[in-house]
Amino acid sequence: MKHMTRRDFLKLSGAGATLSGLGAVNPRFAAAIEPIKRSGPPKLRLSLAAYSFREFFKDASHARKTQADPAKQIDMFQFVDYCADQGCEGAELTSYYFPKDVTDDYLRRVKERAAKRGVAVSGTSVGNTFTLPKGEKRDQQIADVKKWVDRAAVMGAPHIRVFAGSAQKGGTAAEATRLCIEAMEECCDYAGKKQIYLGIENHGGIVAEPGGLLEIVRAVKSKWCGVNLDTGNFHSDDPYADLAKCAPYAVNVQVKAEIKRKGAKEGEPSDLARIVKMLRDVNYQGFVALEYESKEDPYTGVPRLLKQMKAAFKG
Repeated sequence: MKHMTRRDFLKLSGAGATLSGLGAVNPRFAAAIEPIKRSGPPKLRLSLAAYSFREFFKDASHARKTQADPAKQIDMFQFVDYCADQGCEGAELTSYYFPKDVTDDYLRRVKERAAKRGVAVSGTSVGNTFTLPKGEKRDQQIADVKKWVDRAAVMGAPHIRVFAGSAQKGGTAAEATRLCIEAMEECCDYAGKKQIYLGIENHGGIVAEPGGLLEIVRAVKSKWCGVNLDTGNFHSDDPYADLAKCAPYAVNVQVKAEIKRKGAKEGEPSDLARIVKMLRDVNYQGFVALEYESKEDPYTGVPRLLKQMKAAFKG
């Protein structure tokens, strides 16, 4: 099935859509990418992020906080099976939990398992930083993203979550934003040749607030750039209002069980009905992945949250 591109969306909807209420935006980006417009009704497809079981994967590129019961440990094939058993349409295969030096043969076998279980590989992710100054370290970050573009293509994944980063020591936010835009344009040019979207997550640093995130996304000269909208990562007075500002640019959505407002010591349960309405209001059509980060064991918490998300999608 041919995927509708951002350019197709814009042809169908016409130019001229704008996003209001974002505060000051650099005027040199004013004529840049517009929000995505989709024809047809909204469609929310349930997925689950492998990060939800970060303490239980047999392979991991980061240190674990706890020692998991060996009986509960899983590999990527078992995670795909779990997604299918839970009634998910997709499985988001976080890059951190593939074997080190993973081969294309392994990726093809994961794709085959997903196809046999009736689950789509909804996307993957990269733990990058695009705000490093020009040099070898920055070049390596860009190379790592391109490497995962190649791997995503092997698996048939349409989307990769990427990070922006923070202003480096001695640098400014404006400089960091420029560096991120340049890196995104280079990587999106590469990803676009394989028809893969790169979604910048609202994940602190220079994208901790909607204005910073949207300045970057609107400036990147590529239809393959968008927002990986994480519902738990804005910590303002009104996180839902911030999410609504970014939702028109979403190419993937990750739902957290909680949100945390500015100044609050603890998070509060996410209002799933409100999140679903927000996505429908912008006619979102794509995957909505649960990324579980709560203290409760995911083996008990994830099934309950998935059930709640299914109910919210039907409501």
